[in-house]
Amino acid sequence: REREREREREREMGERADEDALLKEFFAEVGEVERDNEVIRILACFKLNPFEFLNLPFDSSVEDVKKQYRKLSLMVHPDKCKHLLAKEAFGALAKAQQQLLDQQEREYILTQVKAAKEELLILRKKQLKKDTASKLKSLVDEKYEQQYEQSEEFQKQLKLKVREILTDQEWRRRKMAMRISEEEGRVKKDEEEQKEMWKRKREHEEQWEGTREKRVSSWRDFMKSGKKGKKGEIRPPKLKTEDPNKS
Repeated sequence: REREREREREREMGERADEDALLKEFFAEVGEVERDNEVIRILACFKLNPFEFLNLPFDSSVEDVKKQYRKLSLMVHPDKCKHLLAKEAFGALAKAQQQLLDQQEREYILTQVKAAKEELLILRKKQLKKDTASKLKSLVDEKYEQQYEQSEEFQKQLKLKVREILTDQEWRRRKMAMRISEEEGRVKKDEEEQKEMWKRKREHEEQWEGTREKRVSSWRDFMKSGKKGKKGEIRPPKLKTEDPNKS
């Protein structure tokens, strides 16, 4: 087993060495113009589709993503590429790889790709109903539709449809985030108003309690300064008699 592991390691090291040799040979052939063009291509990509940044088809594997990233990132690395926006292109590639290596992000993108493909195939069926010759050919030849799906025309349509769906999903996400933000702002405002109301109430109660002794003292002074009779007794107030003639 130990020997098998050593052989496996040697084989992997040999593959890496071959890959490094191929990369060196590739970059030796790539000139400054090609590097600049790649920077321009990357920065012109649709921002929501990481497959576009890496210039990969939608059915690419995780290993394909890693290899392509390594190849393109070395090509536009700021230390090797003199383009002014090489750093931005390099960052965009890193973000695209991160998205495609993240299982949740990758599944989300592929779900939108699947939805786009289904829409195009439904449209394709409607077109075949009008085109009798193509319809008969698709019924006779099972590979006819498979070839169509692999064609450059279909892949181009799929790319555009994915852009459309991703844009729509992003717009919905932003609207939802905006609504959540507005609701959170409203709740926060209500909480602040509630806190301010309770604060004013406590201040009022504290002020009222603080003037209690003063109010009691004032009432006592008022009672002491009331009118007294000859013998020092407080006279009761005179009662007003009603005129019986007045209803």
